[in-house]
Amino acid sequence: MKEFHSFGWYAARISPHLPKKAFQPVPSRLFGGLAYFLIALSGILAISLLDLHPIWKTLISVVLGFSFAALGFLGHEILHGTVVRTPWLRDFLGAVAFWPLCTGPKLWRKWHNVTHHAHTQDEEKDPDAWPAVEKLAKSRLLRWVYNIPFTIRAFFAFSSLAITFTLHSTRMLFYFLKDFQPRNRSIVFFQFLLPWATWIGLLFVVGFANWFFIFLLPLLIANFIVMSYISTNHRLNPLVPVNDPLANSLSVTVPKWVDVLHFNFSYHTEHHLFPSMSSKYYPLVKEHIKKMWPDRYHEMPMIQALRALWKTPRLYYQQTELIEPRQGNVYGSLGYGLDPSHIEYRKMENKKQVLTKKVAGQLKK
Repeated sequence: MKEFHSFGWYAARISPHLPKKAFQPVPSRLFGGLAYFLIALSGILAISLLDLHPIWKTLISVVLGFSFAALGFLGHEILHGTVVRTPWLRDFLGAVAFWPLCTGPKLWRKWHNVTHHAHTQDEEKDPDAWPAVEKLAKSRLLRWVYNIPFTIRAFFAFSSLAITFTLHSTRMLFYFLKDFQPRNRSIVFFQFLLPWATWIGLLFVVGFANWFFIFLLPLLIANFIVMSYISTNHRLNPLVPVNDPLANSLSVTVPKWVDVLHFNFSYHTEHHLFPSMSSKYYPLVKEHIKKMWPDRYHEMPMIQALRALWKTPRLYYQQTELIEPRQGNVYGSLGYGLDPSHIEYRKMENKKQVLTKKVAGQLKK
């Protein structure tokens, strides 16, 4: 793909084919959130008050983890203004939905809505984009990471999905805090600390054994579920000079019942075309994209996308390829030669053509 278009260009061509109600908020999504809230509350009370066998606590903990993740998906939708439009109510409901993931609404809207959506897959401006190979020369940490053998690194990368959202959210707090006006910084910090204070406070009420099943294990499960989606959203796509959702985003496919439980979070390209539209209408958007630009649209089963992530590195080379600098293996990205069903790479003829002498010398051969 060599010709890029902005998300507005695509949206302008699809919008006339969509019903007017698709552009209105859908408050009924809150019924799903209420169901998850009641399930989570029931699980917390059951573990806290009943003398349950650890097996039952583990099963309840898994349900809590799924509920925490689903509430995060709903919180994402709420804070885009697709459920309610009143700002204070939007932020309040978004804060409640994101409470288990300990992310505040002001930070999320600055990090995700304002910055990530405006600069998707821009190496310098997108806070969620992975770096290009040139960053190796500037980062001792990156050089250390890429000295680890590829298979070992892939294993730990996937294992770390259980903590990545929490860690990245904390990093984004300090990354963006300076960008808020002084009077809002205390609010952003308070919105971040308050959920943590309630969960840590619960630790002293119920004890560590119960708290592990009530919060810690569910948080790890929720992180893994959320990051399984987020890691497939853009990490197989190229870095791009124009914010083109059909070039820089991937929609994954999951069973229909999973889409219902996860508020259609799998429709990610559609979300980047219409971020202020309820995900309820994303299947309709997908139909029109596939009619108009079938050769540009990227979708695949989530399992296949995760498998492709496992088999490819996360360091960009010349914007459109992925590179394993330690061995000089170069992989394509979506739209640029990557076949998820048959991952292949080419050997770089001379690694020094890409890596500085300093970096090449510090990376083991």
